[in-house]
Amino acid sequence: MARRYVPVMILVLLIVLIQLVTSLFNVKYYLTQLTMSAYYALVIIGLCLLMGYAGQISIGQAGFFAIGGYTTAALTTANLISLQAHPLMRVLSRAGLLILGKNSYGDEVLYVSPWVACLVAIFLTLVISFLIGMPVLKLKGHYLAMATLGFGTIIYRIVIGSNIFGGADGLTHVPAFTLLPGLSVSGDFSARVANYYIAWAFVTLAVVIAINLINSRVGRGLRALHGGEEGAGAMGVDTARYKLNIFVLSAVMAAVGGIFLTHYNGGIGPSETSIIKSVRYVAIVAAGGMASLWGTLITGMVLNFLSLRGVFGTYDDAVFGVILILIMVFAPGGLLRVALFKRLPLLRAGRIPEAVSQRDEGGHVDENGE
Repeated sequence: MARRYVPVMILVLLIVLIQLVTSLFNVKYYLTQLTMSAYYALVIIGLCLLMGYAGQISIGQAGFFAIGGYTTAALTTANLISLQAHPLMRVLSRAGLLILGKNSYGDEVLYVSPWVACLVAIFLTLVISFLIGMPVLKLKGHYLAMATLGFGTIIYRIVIGSNIFGGADGLTHVPAFTLLPGLSVSGDFSARVANYYIAWAFVTLAVVIAINLINSRVGRGLRALHGGEEGAGAMGVDTARYKLNIFVLSAVMAAVGGIFLTHYNGGIGPSETSIIKSVRYVAIVAAGGMASLWGTLITGMVLNFLSLRGVFGTYDDAVFGVILILIMVFAPGGLLRVALFKRLPLLRAGRIPEAVSQRDEGGHVDENGE
């Protein structure tokens, strides 16, 4: 059992090593993109569980990311100072649910505590994902993909068309999220190292949760579901409940990423809710190997870091589209399982290579494996 956590320990060592190297060579500015990549990694881990293990595709994860980010941004930037004298406001302030402070212009503001906003955002994500998942997950294949795409489009249009969410400009001046005294999630340069460790602590926790889930009875049920819903149901797997639960879990992971990235950046814009953002997440999961948690995490970290550093320039979105196409043709099992030299002859002959057999985290070969 302890062997399954060896990669986690390697991940922790790598996280520390990267921070030490950036400090040694005085390139701490790289930590900013690595921190942002970590919050995007939360979305990718959830989508890996949903697609790679439950076999349910979603092109609406950016919508759940936006629900988390926009909810916390709207609650923590709404100035309630005009209602300060109201008895209810006084009670909430004494309970620590409201915070009295000053904005960047020096004006006095009264806003909802980030802790309260975070809990509200997670609860809202739970409710919405549950209500969306119940009817949508009865669909299969491209019908499910189109349904989740429709959900993402709805969220995007709501964000663009609502003044409460800042419209096309988004929301800014989101306050820091104080986790502990002296430890906050914010874009403060002086706290760059601390924020780096906070972000990757969340990723490490998500990875541990995913590993435990994959290697549990639930994980075996999810793999059976991926192999064939009818067969899994015949073996006693409650397929409807499993699909809904993993859909909700992936949505919450996306929302948590949105919440903390919003506080880290000090704002959120409609680009985070766009369809191309959801396509990026799917492309990263496909590139890493849908049933490979570590492959997905590594690919996500590298691609997101390069994207945030502006390596792809104005062709950023096009690059992720090309990646998705190339992965589907050359490496359906992910980059870590690619055997390009075996696939080129098939392509020259006009045949599309089938997906390579994939092993899950426990080392089991899937139904199509050899």
